[in-house]
Amino acid sequence: MSIYDFSGRIDGEEVVLNSFKDKVLIIVNTASKCGFTPQYSDLQKLYDKYKAQGLEILGFPCNQFAEQEPGDNSEIKKFCEFNYGVTFPIFDKIEVKGVDAHPLFKYLTSKAPFEGFDKQHPIGKILYAMLSEKFPADLVGNSIKWNFTKFLISRDGTVVKRFEPTVDLLDMEDEIKKVI
Repeated sequence: MSIYDFSGRIDGEEVVLNSFKDKVLIIVNTASKCGFTPQYSDLQKLYDKYKAQGLEILGFPCNQFAEQEPGDNSEIKKFCEFNYGVTFPIFDKIEVKGVDAHPLFKYLTSKAPFEGFDKQHPIGKILYAMLSEKFPADLVGNSIKWNFTKFLISRDGTVVKRFEPTVDLLDMEDEIKKVI
């Protein structure tokens, strides 16, 4: 099994990830009403900076975390374009954890397990405390813990690294440069 064996939908049309073969990918679950939503801006900056070198960013909206992505697929895309100038692909809304998790995210979390939040980071402490209090079961295992979990994929389809939501996107740049 490979990252290229999966597909998603954009505007209801199936898009096979094989169409991104030989590209460096960042696959991210997103939400429009989350404290991490401004990461769309930095994702777009990375996309603009490295697209010509083969970087693709694939956004997968999800409403599983405190219902922070309530819109339909059209509303989500309009929000991303209008508020953050997003030009990278935004797929149709999916689930990223639990029994109904999209197979892509089951695969990603099996290849790049959860290693914890950086509790030295102020937001990492807050996110961990909130999950501990309100959703303690979500801290168990390798599932996606919150919106804007990112996976870096090399040109050959290898899952290189998982970045939790508290990781500053621009701090990912060194890892991107290694595989670009």
